[in-house]
Amino acid sequence: MTAPAVTAAAPRGGHGRSKNWLGALPLLVVVTVAFGIPAVTLLVGAFTVRDPATRVSSIGTANLSRSLQGAYLNALLSSVRLSAVVAVAAAILGTFLAQAVITSRFTALREAVLTFSGVLANFGGVPLAFIWIATLGNSGVLTTALGLGPGTLYNFWGLALVYLYFSVPLMVLVVTPALDGLRPQWREAAQNSGATTWQFWRHVGIPVLTPALLGGVVLLFGGAFAAYATAAAMVGSTVPLVTLQIADALTGDVLIGYENIALALSLDMIVIALLVMAVYLPLQRRSSRWLR
Repeated sequence: MTAPAVTAAAPRGGHGRSKNWLGALPLLVVVTVAFGIPAVTLLVGAFTVRDPATRVSSIGTANLSRSLQGAYLNALLSSVRLSAVVAVAAAILGTFLAQAVITSRFTALREAVLTFSGVLANFGGVPLAFIWIATLGNSGVLTTALGLGPGTLYNFWGLALVYLYFSVPLMVLVVTPALDGLRPQWREAAQNSGATTWQFWRHVGIPVLTPALLGGVVLLFGGAFAAYATAAAMVGSTVPLVTLQIADALTGDVLIGYENIALALSLDMIVIALLVMAVYLPLQRRSSRWLR
């Protein structure tokens, strides 16, 4: 006796399927308003050149050329150096801290560190600057107690130290899931084969973690590169940064006819961020299969 055949009624036409995109319509509207319009405005403004004498606007690359000269170029390079130093230092410190927490036998310690890291990773701006000024400023608690000279905090390395305050916890949050993805079987297989701990990390652990580590470096670089409020409250114009230059241009602290240089500087920042991402994405696709 054979089972009766069951036939499924096929939907008539593609009307149901063609209307599925309507559910994503609110998201598309938000993306268009929040990202599309500012991006188009930035591109148009960056390539719009206004003659100071005649006030006539034209399309050209003069704004981009000026943004890569003199004080603007110095600020851009200073921001890249600061972001690179912070990203590398925070990636190293955050990775070691995350590994120490993961290998700890105390579950409460891990939960406390991760929770605390989540809070500190989102702590920045003027409150962060105020805390460090009160600690290492010219009249700060540690400055007075240790007899440090004035200006200890208000320089390149002082700003890098402050940025580490939120960058290291962010790296802990980024790299912890990747460290959890290292399977115990890999370490056991390496030990059974006579490999040392260093050999395991050199040939297995570090290659597998490379995408996550590079991703953390890219994320930390972007966070430090785009930071503004902390630097503005702490160093002002003492340390040249591209975000401070953009703020000065947007508030009118520029010569007549140079208003769109702020948009050109923003476009320079986007290009640098895309170049950094271009290095990370191929490596991430290449070795992400090991953590599945």
